[in-house]
Amino acid sequence: MKSFLLFLSVVSTILAVEVDVKWTAFKTPAKVGVSGDFRAVSVHGDKLENLNLSIKTSSINSNNLGRDITLVEFFWKVQGVSKIEAKVLEVYKKYMKLEISMNGISKEMLVKTSKVGDTLSGNGKIDLSDFNMLPSLKSINSACYYLHAGKTWQDVNIGFEIRGL
Repeated sequence: MKSFLLFLSVVSTILAVEVDVKWTAFKTPAKVGVSGDFRAVSVHGDKLENLNLSIKTSSINSNNLGRDITLVEFFWKVQGVSKIEAKVLEVYKKYMKLEISMNGISKEMLVKTSKVGDTLSGNGKIDLSDFNMLPSLKSINSACYYLHAGKTWQDVNIGFEIRGL
């Protein structure tokens, strides 16, 4: 799997908020990251506590067309993962409970949050094995073996900003 920091930028017509979602995956023994975003993200919900995101995985954009094609073909398509979904379950003063769904598996996670003005930011970490994505990880590691110096990591940092609250 290529390393990437993915930024999603969408505007909810219901909440009138802007949402950026970031994640960083890692390659090489030195744990190097690569950035990008998704072009097709939909946002639904009538309040923060039930905000839902649906991300089309084939819309990945890392500002490197060759890398994008490789990510779609050798990571997302390997297990037929066409979307990632995220749902805000609960909001607390310093953290938020999310449900992340990928590859037919949903996991709850807590992310640390902070609020400055009308922007809520958060950070957390997922493990691809929790979503049974290790076959995809193995595939992208094989496809990019030399570029990754034989190492693609299974932990992925995620982060987000929700503006307009």
